[in-house]
Amino acid sequence: MPLLALTYALAAYLFFLGTLAYAVGFVGNFAVLPQTIDSEGMNAPLWQAIAIDVGLLAVFAIQHSVMARRSFKRMWTRLVPPALERATFVLAASAALALLLWQWRPITEPVLWSVQNPAARLALQAVFWTGWAVVLVSTYLIDHFELFGLRQPWRALRGHSVSVQEFRTPLFYGHVRHPIYLGFLLAFWATPDMSAGHALFAAACTGYILIGIWFEERDLVEQFGKRYLAYRDQVGMLLPRFNTARNTGSSQSRRTRP
Repeated sequence: MPLLALTYALAAYLFFLGTLAYAVGFVGNFAVLPQTIDSEGMNAPLWQAIAIDVGLLAVFAIQHSVMARRSFKRMWTRLVPPALERATFVLAASAALALLLWQWRPITEPVLWSVQNPAARLALQAVFWTGWAVVLVSTYLIDHFELFGLRQPWRALRGHSVSVQEFRTPLFYGHVRHPIYLGFLLAFWATPDMSAGHALFAAACTGYILIGIWFEERDLVEQFGKRYLAYRDQVGMLLPRFNTARNTGSSQSRRTRP
């Protein structure tokens, strides 16, 4: 059974990696088939495209928000082994994202901006890639394999109990509380050609991130209490606070799972 659980978690992780790689090309408008965020592949009347796209974004947001909550996890782990809770979340989130990427209806008009200067276009593309790099590095700072559900069944296979989350503030987390979300925002908004559909996607994801942060931080206060409250007072949510003296301390640690 533990080996089967690890195989399940690995399959969920590989599905996630494939979906995420496609999402990078989808948002960046390159190198993926059958379509990107602005491709001509699945056009629809404007009202229909907006309705479908908003619905797809809502499916992802609701799935992610509900399954990420501590209250849901307490109920969910009565049915699913605790070692597979995170892997199941990753699988469900990847499926919701894959549905969005598959059924997205491009809205190419109007174009909100189109940067023509080659240097400016290159700078925006650099910010786009920087955003994805921040996302990736941030996951490793807080334990990439725990975050995506592999470490839990691996520990179960070795006969160890599920590890207790610590509170750490490594590197990026010492400057902003949510560097993963910051990376996503950079990747979603940094484009030399912003169509109406791309703007809808970026704006909806921004709104979801802000709402998700509110719920996530409520859970973190419940979990870590005064330690997280002090961290929240000292460190900016998505932007660094350069004028605030911080004393998070190397012994404090953080981690949250978005």
